[in-house]
Amino acid sequence: MNGSSSQTFAQSSALLRDRRQKTFKIIVIGDSSVGKTCLTFRFCGGHFPERTEATIGVDFRERKLKIDQEEIMLQLWDTAGQERFRRSMVQHYYRNVSAVVFVYDITRMATFQSLPSWIEECNQHNLNYNIPRILVGNKCDCKGEMAVPTNVAQRFADHHGMPLFETSAKDDNDSDHVEAIFLTLAHKLKAAKSMNLISPSQFPPDHIHRAVVESVGRERNGVEVNHSESCYC
Repeated sequence: MNGSSSQTFAQSSALLRDRRQKTFKIIVIGDSSVGKTCLTFRFCGGHFPERTEATIGVDFRERKLKIDQEEIMLQLWDTAGQERFRRSMVQHYYRNVSAVVFVYDITRMATFQSLPSWIEECNQHNLNYNIPRILVGNKCDCKGEMAVPTNVAQRFADHHGMPLFETSAKDDNDSDHVEAIFLTLAHKLKAAKSMNLISPSQFPPDHIHRAVVESVGRERNGVEVNHSESCYC
């Protein structure tokens, strides 16, 4: 191997090592239509999606952050909430996970009551409590229809050793709150140093979809946001 080839190989190895040290896989799970896709879209794209459809298989979005002068990459993996769409790929979804975000809809008690089954699924795939977990109650823009009292959700979160956040992916006034949720998680992950290089190639091709948003920054000015009255975010 000549000098030039050796240098190229060393640079490539260093780049791969650098990426492996700074990429975190975060899975976002919960029932269908609780707003998992919208939360990841809000954080990675900086705005609420104008149109959403039910996730089939897996979508992922990513965003680069600078934490304590070090760049890290958060990969947010969003899976279908309906069993018939996720049965064939669930074992792949839970590989090499760095953190878990559980999401429920504050206007639908059934989505909150489903959380123990989602936690049990994580446990069955060996995601122990050493991996950071957070609980997010979404759709706070529909507080007039609130069905899950905050104190009930807080007791559940405390019982399972998770912080609770209530927010809205849709409401622009809560956009900084969505940001804070994932930044809190990013700081926890960086401190824990449990970093993995995750590749979508680990999934069956028919089940993986690269999401439209792949953001390395955020812009708010000039972004048109859908402000329809329906609470589907």
